[in-house]
Amino acid sequence: MIKIAPSILAADFLNLKEEIRKVQQAGADMLHLDIMDGHFVPNLTFGMEITEKIKQCSSIPLDVHLMVTNPQEYFAPLGQMGVEYVSFHPETVYHLHRSIYYLKDLGIKTGAALNPASPVELVEAVLPDLDFLLLMSVNPGFGGQKFLPLTYQKLKKISRLLSEKEHHLEIEVDGGVNNLNAPDLKNNGVDILVAGSFIFGNDDYQKQIESLR
Repeated sequence: MIKIAPSILAADFLNLKEEIRKVQQAGADMLHLDIMDGHFVPNLTFGMEITEKIKQCSSIPLDVHLMVTNPQEYFAPLGQMGVEYVSFHPETVYHLHRSIYYLKDLGIKTGAALNPASPVELVEAVLPDLDFLLLMSVNPGFGGQKFLPLTYQKLKKISRLLSEKEHHLEIEVDGGVNNLNAPDLKNNGVDILVAGSFIFGNDDYQKQIESLR
């Protein structure tokens, strides 16, 4: 069964606790949190304090995507909170293996995140070390963008590489995900669908989540 991860970035931040309660009741499998620093991407969201508050009121796993230039500074605090999934961009670290295993030693499922223009080859050497791979299907930084079809080419390439290495990991896609492209994404091996405005932009969260499934 494919997992649905509503992106908190699209929620009503003045009523965040209630929004989390509603998507949990609607059948969300995990909550996706985009932490942005205003440097790696042209936007600024929230930091560790808000993340910890979200963790305290969430009964489903947190999936934290670090869109920051210094992801290592976030690893230990996220581990202390008990965050379940963390992904970061390989371009932001000098020693990719070391960063991956630092997170894994904290008991965190570890992922690499690839922007649309970042080649799959960037993580080819570490695919067997990852728990999941996050493909951005829009250029990161803002919600509500249109899905980029080149994502399907990258999914096919990843499938071939994983088959060659006889390795399985979870594939996650974030950006412009809706009920129209969800079937094609699933058929191309995607395990986790991140959706922000598609879910939070409608009053009936359960209907939107079920339509993605």
